Amino acid sequence: MDWKIELIFVPVTDVDRAKEFYSRVGFVADHDQVPFDGLRFVQMTPRGSACSIAFGEGLGIELEPGQQNTIQVVVPDADEALAHLRSLGVDASGVDDQAWGRFVTFDDLDGNTWTLQELPARD
Repeated sequence: MDWKIELIFVPVTDVDRAKEFYSRVGFVADHDQVPFDGLRFVQMTPRGSACSIAFGEGLGIELEPGQQNTIQVVVPDADEALAHLRSLGVDASGVDDQAWGRFVTFDDLDGNTWTLQELPARD
């Protein structure tokens, strides 16, 4: 049986502001739906990813904005990812070299922390 993680919820304070931020850093807006008053569902996917994020209004997300700090995204080149984020005005940490990969972190506008990992070369 295959198990696939395809959607992770991210708590935000302002849906439109979050959508603009994630679009700016390279996520594609897949859905922005208001099926009824009090419910808005936005789904965005990083280019090349099989997993998307979702945020909106009335979704029942129990995390407060700024508390999500568990998402890790694999990138082909940490230096390139850092340069890309900084070119967009995103305050991202410098590359942290570890035996298990090279890491860059940044926060979205609500303080949710993202970790980008360049995987180490494999034999």
